[in-house]
Amino acid sequence: MKHTVVFEKAPNNWSAYVPDLPGCVATGESREETEHLMREAIKLHVEALRDDNEPVPEPGAWTTTVEV
Repeated sequence: MKHTVVFEKAPNNWSAYVPDLPGCVATGESREETEHLMREAIKLHVEALRDDNEPVPEPGAWTTTVEV
């Protein structure tokens, strides 16, 4: 399953979240670290949903860039 992940650069770190999985977030010192942590967060988030017999949302978010 592929999920859209939004990465944001802050003054001192990076953060990321998955629009299709509310509450699934990660932060790290670099984008690479944050991506690694985000992969783990997604796995744990989906596992927790399954353990609680909750539905796992299908990926539905997508991104693009718009030039203005």
